[in-house]
Order: sequence, then C-alpha cells, then structure tokens
Amino acid sequence: MRGIVIALAFAASLMSTALAQTPPWPTRPVRLVVNFPPGGAADLLARLIGQSLGESFDQPVIVENKAGANGNLGGEAVARSTPDGYTLLMSSGSMVAINPHIYATMPFDPAKDIVPVAAVARVPFYLVVRADNPAQDFGAFIADLKANPGKRNFGSPGVGSSPHLATELLKKMTGTDAVHVPYRGAAPALNDLLAGQIDFLFDPGIAIEHVKAGRLRAIAIGSPQRAPQLPNVPTLEELGLAGFDADAVFGIYAPAGIPRDIVTRLNTEVNRALATDALQERIMAVGNIPASMSSEAFGERARDDSRRFGTIIRERGITAGNN
Repeated sequence: MRGIVIALAFAASLMSTALAQTPPWPTRPVRLVVNFPPGGAADLLARLIGQSLGESFDQPVIVENKAGANGNLGGEAVARSTPDGYTLLMSSGSMVAINPHIYATMPFDPAKDIVPVAAVARVPFYLVVRADNPAQDFGAFIADLKANPGKRNFGSPGVGSSPHLATELLKKMTGTDAVHVPYRGAAPALNDLLAGQIDFLFDPGIAIEHVKAGRLRAIAIGSPQRAPQLPNVPTLEELGLAGFDADAVFGIYAPAGIPRDIVTRLNTEVNRALATDALQERIMAVGNIPASMSSEAFGERARDDSRRFGTIIRERGITAGNN
C-alpha cells in the first residue's frame, strides 16, 4: 500500500512539474493578419488593438496586410494556419456573412474553418459626396440620382463588401440607379472620390477628417443611430428609409481548433482594452464605435448579418464576378 501511495505521489509530482514547465500563451510574437489593404477600417483597428494587446501580453503583435478577393486571401491564410493562437485575423464581418453568398466556391469554409474571438468596433457607414457636389442634402442627392439614372457612379472596397451592399440597399429603397466601381479597399475608393473620379460612396469612417476639413460632405449615415463623431448627420431611417441598417462589426477571428482558454483570454484582453478611455478615444477618432461583446455574441451577430445581407445579395443578383 505504501508503495502505491509513493508511486501516486511521484506521478503527481511529475505532472505538476510538466504543468509548471508549460509556458503560458503567448511566449513569442503574435501575427495579426488583416485581410484588407493598409489605410482602411480593418487595418486601422488592427493597429490600435494590436498595440494594446502587445502591451498586455508583453509580446509584439505584428500586423500583416494580406488583401484580395474581398478578404478571402487573408481569411484562407489564417484558416490554414496552426490553431495555436499565434496567427489571428482582423476582419470585417463580410468574409463570414457575405462572401459565402457571392462566391460560387471558396477556398475555405468561414462557418467551419474560422471562429469568432472578439469584436473590436462597430463601423458605421457614412454616405459622403465631394464638397462641390450641388446636392446639399439627402433629398437633393436622391433627386439627382433619379434625374440621372445610371449616370452617377459610386465606389466601394470591393464587390460584395459591406459599403457595396449598403449602396445596393439604398438603390433598392429609393428606386435609383448608379454604377458600381469596386476598389481593392476603402482607402483607394476614398482617394478617387476626393480626386473626382467617382461621385459618392459609403465610407467606414476614414473620410471623417475630410468631412471636418470641408473637402467632403456627409449627407446621411446608414446606422440605426446617429454617430457621436458627426452628430448633425441624420440616419437614413430618419430620412424616410425605415429599417435601414448597414453597420458592420469588425473583430478578431482565429483558425478553428484554437484552444478555448486562448479564445477566452483574447476576448477578455480585447474587452479590457476597449474599456479604457485611451483606446475608446482612438477608435472614435477614426469614425468607429467600440463594440465589446462575448465571442458567442460576436458569432451570433455574424449569423444575423449573413441572413440580412444574403437577402439583398439574392435580390440584386450580386456575385463576385460582376459589379
């Protein structure tokens, strides 16, 4: 009996030693892939939250842009990575909620190969035109579209992106038409708006500095509520488009199979960072709104968006092969 007790004590000692020797995550730099180009909302948010997480983890969080195919290239890179917490994804919800509806095939299954970890920000979409546009308000803007069907054009970060679908919803609800010009990201579209190459777009917040400087005019916001950054800009619902909601939620995803304790820690650290005044101010400064939520709530939001956007995609016949 005494021998059994000694043996059990020895085994317990070995297990305790092994556990003590298992280093806590992370012990090396974490790679945060952004599946859109530099300068857009996803990129800006990745750099903001990456800095905060790096300070919490005492390890660098390295942001890497891998754009293409409306986020699919970066998403695939993360989906196929080792699920050990060292490769994460910062993305809009479009990769999960929209891409499966517009691509006939995808190189990975967002519903199975990627898991939601933590929301970072709610991104309102501001309907903006150049300051020299004769339309001083939303009513005049719609009147111009109706008087010139198919003669005005709008930009977006790409076919099937949230700003693209917001504009398709606007066209449907107002009975107007305009030509879609897709770009590889929000920043190039904004640059062409400023240069006069396109007429309008739904902007994810990066145009706010230009609005405040008088170079652009924000005539509406596609959110259920007004944005604190531009409180005088009315919502489209206020302007008569009942139920208009085109907000996107950007956040962190990970490859399926990532240990649950790492997901829990990441979610906790992201929400802790979002509760600080410093990060809230920086997120608000780029036109977005902090969005703390559990990983489960984040996943449910993506499923709700999929149902909502799937309807407009089918109705408008949008595929990755057209504009």
